[in-house]
Amino acid sequence: MTDKKTLFIDGKEVEFTDEPNLLEVIRKAGMNVPTFCYRPDLTIFGACRMCVVEVEGRGIQSSCTMPPENGLRIHLNTEKTRRIRKTVLELLLANHDKECLTCEKSGNCELQKYAEEYGIRRIRYAEKQPDEYLPIDDSSPSLVRDPNKCILCGACVRACSEFQGHAVLGFANRGSKTIVQPMNGRPLGQVDCVNCGQCAAVCPTGALTIKSDIENVWNEITNKTKTVVVQMAPATRVALGEMFGLKPGENSIGIMNAALRKIGFDKIYDTNFSADLTIMEEATEFLERLKSGQNLPLFTSCCPAWVKYLEDQHPDMLKHLSSCKSPMSMLSPVLVELVPKQLGISREDLVVVAIMPCTAKKYECKRPELSHNGRPDTDYVLTTQELGRMIKEAGISFESLEPEEHDSPFGEYSGAATIFGASGGVAEAAVRTAYEFATGEPLKDVDFKPLRGTANRSRDVELDIKGTKLIVRVVSTLKEAEKSIQEIKEGKAPFQMLEVMACPGGCINGGGQPRSCDDSKIKGERAEGLYKEDSELPLRKSHMNPSIQKLYQEYLEHPNSHKAHEILHTIYTNKFAGSYKDI
Repeated sequence: MTDKKTLFIDGKEVEFTDEPNLLEVIRKAGMNVPTFCYRPDLTIFGACRMCVVEVEGRGIQSSCTMPPENGLRIHLNTEKTRRIRKTVLELLLANHDKECLTCEKSGNCELQKYAEEYGIRRIRYAEKQPDEYLPIDDSSPSLVRDPNKCILCGACVRACSEFQGHAVLGFANRGSKTIVQPMNGRPLGQVDCVNCGQCAAVCPTGALTIKSDIENVWNEITNKTKTVVVQMAPATRVALGEMFGLKPGENSIGIMNAALRKIGFDKIYDTNFSADLTIMEEATEFLERLKSGQNLPLFTSCCPAWVKYLEDQHPDMLKHLSSCKSPMSMLSPVLVELVPKQLGISREDLVVVAIMPCTAKKYECKRPELSHNGRPDTDYVLTTQELGRMIKEAGISFESLEPEEHDSPFGEYSGAATIFGASGGVAEAAVRTAYEFATGEPLKDVDFKPLRGTANRSRDVELDIKGTKLIVRVVSTLKEAEKSIQEIKEGKAPFQMLEVMACPGGCINGGGQPRSCDDSKIKGERAEGLYKEDSELPLRKSHMNPSIQKLYQEYLEHPNSHKAHEILHTIYTNKFAGSYKDI
C-alpha cells in the first residue's frame, strides 16, 4: 500500500492523489483562489497570474502550474498574494471597456466578480482611450466578438485548437498591441469557424458572447397576429435549472413547459419527438447502407458544427454523412406543414422557435437547405442561456412553478430520444431500433453502456446484431473526428457507424448551455440526468413511440419513403473554397 501524500494549506493538512496542480488540490479541499486562464479540460497556460499562492521556501507560485509535492506548506491569502491579484485586476481594468451595465456578461463576468471581491474602486494606471477601441465583430450568425473586453487569457484560443483542432482564433501582434482575433484579422463570419461556441463558453469576460435573439422572440410573442410555437432539445432540460439554483443534471422539463407558457408561447413541443423520428429514418438508412455496402461508415448528421466542418474541410467525405436532417430541422417542417391546418392559421402567422444547447443551431436554422419558399423552417434559435434570461426578465419564479405537460401530438417521446443530448446517445438510440428492424426480434437489454461516457472522447464498441458484427465509434470534439477521417482515407477504419458531436461530452456541454467549464464533473452529472430519464420512461425505443407511428401512418407513409425524404432529409454540398489559412 502506498504512503499517503499530504500538504498543508493555510495550516490545514490536505491529502492529494493524482491532481495535476496545486489549484486542483486547493479546490478539492473546498477552498479556492481566483483564476482567469485555467480551465480543467484545457492545457495549462499560466498567463493571468491571478491564482498565485505563497509556498514556504519557494516564494510566490502560480497554483495552476505548480504540481503538488508531499509536505508543501501553502498560504492562499497573504499580503503579497492580495497585492499581486489587485495589481493584475487594475492592469486588466485599465485596458478594458468598462461598460458593464450593457455587457452581455454582466453579472456573469469573472473580471467583474473579482474586481468586486477585491474591492477595486480606483485604477492607478493610464486607461485606454475611446479612440483606441477596436470595432465589435458581429459577422457570425452565432457569436459576437468584442476585442475591447478581451483580457488575453488565451482560453478561447486553446478551446478552438484543443477541442476542434481548428485554430480559428489566435494571438496577433506583440507587447501592448497583442490581441486575439481570427486568423489574418478577418471577421469571424468570414473564416471557417464551425460556430460551436466553445470559445464563448470558456471566455471569462464579454469578449466572446452568444448572439442574442431574445428581443426578436419577444417581439413575435407580443404580436397578437402571430402563433408562436416552441420546441426544446434534450440537453436543455438537465442544464437550465442551474441558472435557478437547481443541481446539474436535475431534469426540469415540466417546469420548463410551465415557464414557456407563462412567457407566452402558444404551443409547447419537444425536440425529443423528432429525435425519435430521426432514429426511424437514420436506422433505416444505416441498414440499407449495410445491405448495399455503399458509403460506409455512416456519419451521424445531428451536429451542425460537424456538418459544417465536413463541408469546409472534407467535402469528399460528405457521401458518408447521413442525409437525415437534425431533430430540430426535422420537427420544424413537420410543424410548418401540420400546425397551421390543426389550428386554422396561415403559415405566415406561424413562428417556430427552438430552444437549443448549441450556438451552431443559430447557423443551422439559416441554412438555405432548411427553408421553404425563402423562409426558414425554424424562425429563431434561443440557447439555454437565452431562455434563462427570458424567464428572469419575465419575473417568473422558476423554482416555484408546478410542472406541466407538452402539447400533443409532438410532445411524446421515448427514452432513446432523451439520450441524444449526451455523447454516444444517438448511436445507442439507433442501435436499439436498428437491431429490431434487422432481426424482427425484441431487444431485451437496451442499455449499451460502453457507448456512454464523457471522459473518453473516442471509443469503439463492437455489437452483434444476430451474428452480424458491427463496430460503432463515438467521438466528441472535431479534433477526435479528424483522426477518424484520416483512418477512413487511409483505409484503416474498422467501424461502420461514426457518431460525432463537436462539443466535449456532447450537447450537454454545448456552447449555449449554462457555464460548466470550471467544473468538468458537470458534464457527467448532466448526462446522468438524461440516462435517468431514459431508464424511467415507459417507452425506450424510438419505433415504439405511438405518436411517431401515427405520423407515418397518416403523413409520412414509412421510413425513407419519398414523402419522408422530401420533409426529413437534405443534401449537404461542398463549401470548400480554399482555406483562409493558406492566404
